[in-house]
Amino acid sequence: MNELLDVVRAGRADAVPGLVEPMTAADRKEALAALKALRKELRDWSWDRWRERRRIQRALVVAGTGCHTGAAATAAWIGARDLREGFSLPHELMLGLLADREPGWLGDVAHRLAGRASTARLDYPFIAGLVRLAGCPVPDTDEYVHGWAEAAPSHGRLLPALRKDPQLPVMVPRLFETAELPGPLVWYGDATDPHHWPSVLAVLAEEEVVERRLLVDASVARLLRGGKPGDLDFFLKLLDRLALTPDEERDRASDWIGMASDGTSTVAGHAQRVLARLALSGALPMRSLADMSASVLFRPEKKLVRAQLVLMGKVLRADGGGAGELLPVAAEAFGHEDAGIQERALKLVVRHLSAVTADQRSELAMAAARLSPVHRARAAEVFDELPVELDSGPYEEILPPAPEPAPLVPSPSDLAELVEQTSALITSAGAMPDFERVLDGLVRHGYRDRAALAGSLRDALAACWWMKDGTPRNRDEWLSRNSDGVEVVAASVLDRVSTKALWNANTRGVSRGSCAHATLNGVIDARLWEAAYLIRTRPLPFLLATPTWETGALDPDVLVERLGEYQRLCATPAPVDFAQALLRVRRGRDPETARAAAALGTPEAGRLAAWLTGDGTSLPALDGGAEREKSTIAARLGQGLAIRRGFPRAFRWLGLPDVPDESRCYHWSGERHDNWPAVLPEDRETLAAWLLPEVTACARDDQRGGSWWLPLLAESGGPAGRSLHRGVAYGLGARHPEDRLSAVDALLVLATRGDLDGELLGRELASLVNSGEVKANRSADAVRTAAATGAHATVWSVLGAALPGLLAPGTARPGLGEILSVAAECAERCGATGDIPGLAELAGRGGSSRLVAESARLLATLRF
Repeated sequence: MNELLDVVRAGRADAVPGLVEPMTAADRKEALAALKALRKELRDWSWDRWRERRRIQRALVVAGTGCHTGAAATAAWIGARDLREGFSLPHELMLGLLADREPGWLGDVAHRLAGRASTARLDYPFIAGLVRLAGCPVPDTDEYVHGWAEAAPSHGRLLPALRKDPQLPVMVPRLFETAELPGPLVWYGDATDPHHWPSVLAVLAEEEVVERRLLVDASVARLLRGGKPGDLDFFLKLLDRLALTPDEERDRASDWIGMASDGTSTVAGHAQRVLARLALSGALPMRSLADMSASVLFRPEKKLVRAQLVLMGKVLRADGGGAGELLPVAAEAFGHEDAGIQERALKLVVRHLSAVTADQRSELAMAAARLSPVHRARAAEVFDELPVELDSGPYEEILPPAPEPAPLVPSPSDLAELVEQTSALITSAGAMPDFERVLDGLVRHGYRDRAALAGSLRDALAACWWMKDGTPRNRDEWLSRNSDGVEVVAASVLDRVSTKALWNANTRGVSRGSCAHATLNGVIDARLWEAAYLIRTRPLPFLLATPTWETGALDPDVLVERLGEYQRLCATPAPVDFAQALLRVRRGRDPETARAAAALGTPEAGRLAAWLTGDGTSLPALDGGAEREKSTIAARLGQGLAIRRGFPRAFRWLGLPDVPDESRCYHWSGERHDNWPAVLPEDRETLAAWLLPEVTACARDDQRGGSWWLPLLAESGGPAGRSLHRGVAYGLGARHPEDRLSAVDALLVLATRGDLDGELLGRELASLVNSGEVKANRSADAVRTAAATGAHATVWSVLGAALPGLLAPGTARPGLGEILSVAAECAERCGATGDIPGLAELAGRGGSSRLVAESARLLATLRF
């Protein structure tokens, strides 16, 4: 046993079978106890011994597999997360070790391992070997199926390997039933390549190795169910390679109709083409075509809508008797947002109008009242006159309710509650309000009784890495450079970081020229390091900077009360805490509270009074570059000196009017930091200027997630100027829909709070589109989403200001027709009038392009 343990400790997995095989049952039981003790020991090793731990774990898995006798215990040992850490099993070694076990036992282990979602895919070679040794039924779990597909050969060897694979009859049907397809099935550049899965499965069906009907039915069922685009593309490619016969397509007509109605764009397009073949061959009943058309005409994809109108026209040319069923459906497109589609539907109805009854003609005339003004004249000629629309009264804008600021819940007064919330915040990073409440709670309880706080935190945070045995120097090194949220404060309470390391962290500031990430994180880290240091050296009764609102804002009256309490307790405010408190109070707006602050007579209260009256030190970072241009060199030097004296190192950027240097930024774009807006909750324009590169990358470089801050700043305080509006303009043109949606949310919040400058946003949007930094079609999609909420006048205020710049000579960009379409719809809804420079000239060009059609529609609306 000692020899086995020595071999395992040495990480020599290949030597384990030779030592285990001669053991008796009693020997293995004794050895297993020692192996379990070693496994427990490994759990407490520090992270810097990971190489040694991984070698031992590999040998430990082999040894424990050979010493266990129960199937359940063996499977649990092999799949244990703390023993694996992502490495694959030495399966040949382990299969040789287990070769003498009973087939039933081997099959039981195989099926248990196949049922473990965490390791079944990684352990496929080992599980497949157990199935082969046991001769048991093949497992059919999703992860095992994924492992089978990923283990299959490629580069021309796939087809021969599948032809002789005994698991094929079980695995192929299960491929279509897994929640997601295995990666190799969707990793191909050319689906017609004979060596890729779609082609190989089609060949196997042709050779009758797999059943063709199974492949067809399963593919159709998966397309109806929906899923990831890559998965759906595989099933479409497989159907293309199978080349369905007309009978196979006709037998599944109801399935194609379902896909055309509710499927993704690609799936619906495929189904539409199949149904078109059936309709033109007479295999699709007219009633079914009408039902399918009614669904497709309501889809958002204009390409599908146009194709459906074309199909209806072809069918009516071949069989005019279907006009009574198809034309009322086609008339549903009269209300479409695209003027070109309205025109196409009107032409279709006019062409076959003579084939309908008088009652149907009246219904079509009623539907024509939904046409845009640009098409109503033609409709009036055809139907003699159009019904008069009922006056629905003056237009009423629908905006979301203005977000009401929520007060921050006080920090937990109960120690048990604080410990629970601290553990939750460390385990899964919470939002800014949770962070502020826990930080203030740790400071308060540390002031009252740090020993009691430490005693309660010790068990709750036992799993934290800095609670493990390890080198104190490593802990100090990490925690003095990475605060890890409130972890550094908790570690200080528990004496797991030295005060020297915290002092060094406090004296370190953000270097000049740092990016916005480093600057804002520097403020948050400085607060944490200061609190962690003072909780051991000079505990504070509470934090001054804890916000009173969930936006991060701090009521000046509350700050005055807190300073008064500090004075009563003879407590000295901490520099970083007080500086952050000042930045959370709006400057120059509250002379009454300023007088109350001045009456306290303390230096900090005096600075607060000057801050509230606007008489304090000028702060170029918040005042902007205009103030810098007005000031002299001597004045700027004086400002810098005053800021150095009045603010700690983490806030020296207040003396720099320039935006942080993004060229030196090494952070990931799109990282969300909910605590950043709370650094300057009353100066959102400054933050917007700093964070503008984040959202710029979403439009210019197709990055993801960089517009997360737009809705938060829209709800924050302070003026909403050019930087914030420019950020919204970039967000409206972002590559990814979720980023555009954030910009739409910000636009609507600004509008409902009365902070939106539609003309400014429109000019910024036009400038970005004309410069090519933002694509017009993306912006059109975003503003259409905003308009769909009922904010037509708001959207028109933006687009009406953008169009003069967008229509200027030499500035036409692809997708401008989409923007004109949204503008026309909004103008129609809100009753806008007036002249747009360049619009009449564009509408008078003639032709059938989307750009000309929508400009004519908008012109007719503005003159209607």
